[in-house]
Amino acid sequence: MSAPYIVTISSEKGGVGKTTLATNLAIYLKALHEDLPVTLLSFDNHFSVDQMFRINRQPAKGDVSGLFSGINPDALVETGEYGVQFIPSSNQLNDLRHELKDTTLLAKALAKSSLGGIVIIDTRPDLDIFTQNALYAADRVIVPVKDAPSMDNCRHIYDFFDSHGLSRRPLRILPCLVDNRIHYDGPFRDPYQLLKAYAINRGYRCMEGFIAKSPKVESLNTNPEGKIYPILTHGRQTEVHVQIANVARQVYLHSLDTELRRLDEYRLAMVHAEREHQSAYEIRCKELETGCLVCGRPLVDNDGVSAAGYFAQLSDQKISGFIEEECFTKLVFRYFYGAKRSIEPHDPIWDLFRESAQRSYFLLQRAPHTRNFYQQKLSFYRFDEHGLEVSHKTIELQEFEKRLLSKERSDLFPLLERTLFDDQGRLGDSFLLLRKVSSDLPEEILYDQNFENFTAIMAKISTQLP
Repeated sequence: MSAPYIVTISSEKGGVGKTTLATNLAIYLKALHEDLPVTLLSFDNHFSVDQMFRINRQPAKGDVSGLFSGINPDALVETGEYGVQFIPSSNQLNDLRHELKDTTLLAKALAKSSLGGIVIIDTRPDLDIFTQNALYAADRVIVPVKDAPSMDNCRHIYDFFDSHGLSRRPLRILPCLVDNRIHYDGPFRDPYQLLKAYAINRGYRCMEGFIAKSPKVESLNTNPEGKIYPILTHGRQTEVHVQIANVARQVYLHSLDTELRRLDEYRLAMVHAEREHQSAYEIRCKELETGCLVCGRPLVDNDGVSAAGYFAQLSDQKISGFIEEECFTKLVFRYFYGAKRSIEPHDPIWDLFRESAQRSYFLLQRAPHTRNFYQQKLSFYRFDEHGLEVSHKTIELQEFEKRLLSKERSDLFPLLERTLFDDQGRLGDSFLLLRKVSSDLPEEILYDQNFENFTAIMAKISTQLP
């Protein structure tokens, strides 16, 4: 299925005719090709799209805010006047705008939809996160300008494309609200020629033609009935009618010439990225130590149930693996919390530790300033989920310890031998970081985002250690 061709109307300058252009362009495209699907949406909050295209007064199924919360656009689209589909506007975008950071959310949503034909996006006079999303997804960006200040503001849109590694090819300047009554002496005879010269001088490409200023067209938005009328039906006698028809033809022809559309590129990039993510995940899984790092037992039983409770990795990333929850918890209580009795899984203290461990990172490292082979000391740190130190305890390592009737080897040593000890049985310079994992899906910590968070916390913690 071919992706829709996305047209974004954008300018940081208000009052340049963005919404008039967007709404009428949709109608002219339908008139140009009756079977062409045309969908319109707006991130501005004046609800002009809804006033112009809504047929009935039924409550909307959703609105444009749903595009940023995982709702498929197909579920938001309504059939409107003149055969144009539209997604209702929203008055909640101001609250949402400060929560969003990702400029690819709209492209991701539209790429999953079954929308075809042409999608037109009207934006705010602001390069906010919604405008950025609309720019990122666009095959054609039309930037209306009416004077030198609005032309100067164009550089921010061009800077956005450059900073995101996007080609400037989609960008086109369109002089709008040009007053044909004004004439100049010299090489530029009127405002249109002057604005076009400004654009060319800055290296900007222009649409063919311009949109004139027209009192008749302005009256279509302001009338006693409170309706918004299209130029095609109520302004055919104006020159703006011919000019918007010309813009519509340019958009339509470019949509036919654009075989690989922006959303197609995005889909291909996502497939490639997913393959890379999967490959990186498989490599991380392959590098895991087999068995529990403490006791060495297999972590998955015959029924496929995992006993993994903690993920552990050395700071130099040479060793990584899982530890049974029972193994690690008993080590912590015995050697670092000084428990006088054995703590078992049914004990309330165990549950309390498990709950706090969900919000913690644990770290094992040679104690600062201790390199003596015969008197090694081990530090045990606990950090919160943001990587800030909560507690710290240091113990002296003894390979053999007194039990009831004899000396037995410390339960700590198998873990240290698998991780922190060097070839000579001494604690090295690396540290071991541990994180509680989901008992249902322990390998989830190896997923890209989770693993990136883990390594970021590791890097943050490393700067705090002595």
